[in-house]
Amino acid sequence: MTPRLDLTTDPVELTAALVDVPSVSGSEDQLADAVERALRADAPGLEVVRSGNAVLARTGLGRRSRVVLAGHLDTVPINENLPVTRTGSGSDEVLHGCGTVDMKGGDAVMLHLAATLDNPAHDLTFVFYDCEEVSADRNGLNRIESDLPDWMDGDLAVVCEPSNAAVEAGCQGTLRVEVRTRGQRAHSARAWMGVNAIHAAEPILRELSEYEPRAVDVDGLRFHEGLQAVGINGGVAGNVVPDECVVTVNHRFAPDTTLEEAEQRVRQVFDGFEVTVVDAARAAHPGLSEPATAELVEASGSEPVAKLGWTDVARFAARGMPAVNFGPGSPTLAHTRQENVTADDVRHCAEVLRHALGGS
Repeated sequence: MTPRLDLTTDPVELTAALVDVPSVSGSEDQLADAVERALRADAPGLEVVRSGNAVLARTGLGRRSRVVLAGHLDTVPINENLPVTRTGSGSDEVLHGCGTVDMKGGDAVMLHLAATLDNPAHDLTFVFYDCEEVSADRNGLNRIESDLPDWMDGDLAVVCEPSNAAVEAGCQGTLRVEVRTRGQRAHSARAWMGVNAIHAAEPILRELSEYEPRAVDVDGLRFHEGLQAVGINGGVAGNVVPDECVVTVNHRFAPDTTLEEAEQRVRQVFDGFEVTVVDAARAAHPGLSEPATAELVEASGSEPVAKLGWTDVARFAARGMPAVNFGPGSPTLAHTRQENVTADDVRHCAEVLRHALGGS
């Protein structure tokens, strides 16, 4: 049975209700049904559409600007951390359970605002999507961007991922490559008759250990880059000189660098080796100079920080929009059995967004 959500209630209570509906990636249908039904009942002034296990809603007030708020409905697999439990009380209350911080607290804030924010200064679009916690090709934003592209457009995107209730602007880009060495197989008792590909990977590891990553300011925010080996694979059998070794390398790069420049940089570092790109995503510029972004930063009451990692803000930035992360809870708790969010963070984010979006 689809649970009944009350979007007008305290967003902390709404967070608990969302958490208690399991929605592991690929199984968001029950929660999507509940969200769709609640939006149609509690926010009748919004246009609501369904796309797979994603639910989208928007105003049509004719404002001069539009803000897109996005949050994923899915969670990582449950780890003996459902149903939701609570500790403390009042401003010290903490909600514990799968999805509390990543990111049903943020979803609750969005849903509460969708139902209660009257006469906002901007037109608003709310995007609740599926399959964020799995491979990028399954991400529901791909389907939405393909089938309903105008629902992704606006003047600012706010992804309500956990950010310690502070604005995390932009995000790093990521590039993953395989650096391959080749040799010649031989019996390990007659190793001189072969060429050991694992031994040939030593210069690759030396380059990585000696590499000095950049730290660069973009829009006044400090982004720290990285170039790290994240995997190594080689070997045939316990008595065979291996003829291939693959070192997997991840490069995290700042928003002042294009994807093409990042790839060129990595290829220069490993000049002379066979390099294959296996995954890539562009960085997102912070866009702090944009009026809508500045309004959110001012309303938050805290200094913005750089997002050290990749999030779906990059998808919106690629559409020419400034995009930020702003949501309750610590991202360091995401995907852990100890996942939790404070009631104070949830309520603070709701009030900040209410003030920034200019509604009553």
